[in-house]
Amino acid sequence: MRAWWQDVMDLVVPSECAGCGRPRAVVCAVCARALHSSPPRRVHPVPEPSGLPAVYAAAPYADAVRALLLAHKERGALALARPLGTALAAAVRAAAGGRGAAAGPVLLVPVPSAGGAVRARGHDPVRRIALAAAAELRRSGTPARVLAALRQRRAVADQSSLSPAQRGANVAGALGAAPGTGAVLRAAGRVVLVDDLVTTGATLAEAARALSAAGVEKRTHAAAVAAAPDSTGAPGPVGARPRARLRTPAEGRPGELPQNLHHRRSEED
Repeated sequence: MRAWWQDVMDLVVPSECAGCGRPRAVVCAVCARALHSSPPRRVHPVPEPSGLPAVYAAAPYADAVRALLLAHKERGALALARPLGTALAAAVRAAAGGRGAAAGPVLLVPVPSAGGAVRARGHDPVRRIALAAAAELRRSGTPARVLAALRQRRAVADQSSLSPAQRGANVAGALGAAPGTGAVLRAAGRVVLVDDLVTTGATLAEAARALSAAGVEKRTHAAAVAAAPDSTGAPGPVGARPRARLRTPAEGRPGELPQNLHHRRSEED
């Protein structure tokens, strides 16, 4: 019973940092800096899918950040939702272009997960992080709430081995507005699509299309906890993810950051 209880507690309150394994910390100071030390950056997938809104990500998808996202998503380390949500909140502020109540309310729309994936994991990781981000935004003075406005209209294939063009075709028309959400979306001041990870941008572009079909025009932004970039700009191995270039608003030029080239389907955007 003691071992069973420890396993349960490790899911809710990890006994070691999920990013690096340091003991007695949900997220240690070193891994927290990887999430929060740099301002969110504009993400430019290469090639950039048509219809992709401006996307900001809080951190590069590498090392500790990758480990934290996977621990939350796949191992059910639910205590990580708050630090990941804090990072997402920073990206939402950058995407929505304002801070505090004076900038107006923000409506966060999570990218929906497949029902089978949610059942297998026992939770919806993107929605959970979005709720934590909304709470963080409210604590800092920005009125924010989460609306699960999108639904999957059909199943999509595993995207891990698909090219950018194939990914776009795979998700085209796969999302739609949930019944009864159109009026809320149209009345919202600032709508921000949120996800845990952006890679090619194909899913976020499809989500933006679905919102546009529901009547949300020109006010949709997008934010993610992390983006998968390439440090060299050189072609990667066959089957590697397409590159995503990040640019800071202040710099106005590309920033290149490390990329992990081997991923599972669960890490798709």
